[in-house]
Amino acid sequence: MKKILSILLTLAILVAIAVVAVSILKKDTTITIVKGNIAKKPLPIKLNKTNDTECAMLIKTKRNAVEAIAPDGRTWFFDDPGCMVKWLVNKPFKDKVTLWVHTLDTNRWIDAKKAFYGVKDHTAMHYGFGAREKESNETISFKEMQLRMLRGENLTNPKYRKKLLGI
Repeated sequence: MKKILSILLTLAILVAIAVVAVSILKKDTTITIVKGNIAKKPLPIKLNKTNDTECAMLIKTKRNAVEAIAPDGRTWFFDDPGCMVKWLVNKPFKDKVTLWVHTLDTNRWIDAKKAFYGVKDHTAMHYGFGAREKESNETISFKEMQLRMLRGENLTNPKYRKKLLGI
């Protein structure tokens, strides 16, 4: 009788562990990459459930969000154009990547390489490069934004911040 009770207790514990494991696995996990985006179009971002690929922060808004799509359809997400630049610099497909950015001025997804970028904007990681569809005398091109980001000429650099903002 003790042997049967011991077996039943062991089975009950195993069932409880299985139930907990299944419930954990069923919960929404965060997204960092989506495969199969062969159309290379911007995908809907699940806010507060999608991680920035570079900094791992949860993406909380589409404002300045970026999507990078490799030629094979793999799609990565970023909360700040600066994060995308840092991540992309050494990727073998960097010259063939499709990039989408969500703009401040028109509130829509556009080709990030054709966007214009402010240098003093509030962005998720405080680099300052807010995306715009329309050019102004206070914006720079995608190529210039990339160069400045890679040279450290962004609002996270105290000297550059002081130069730009006068503080």
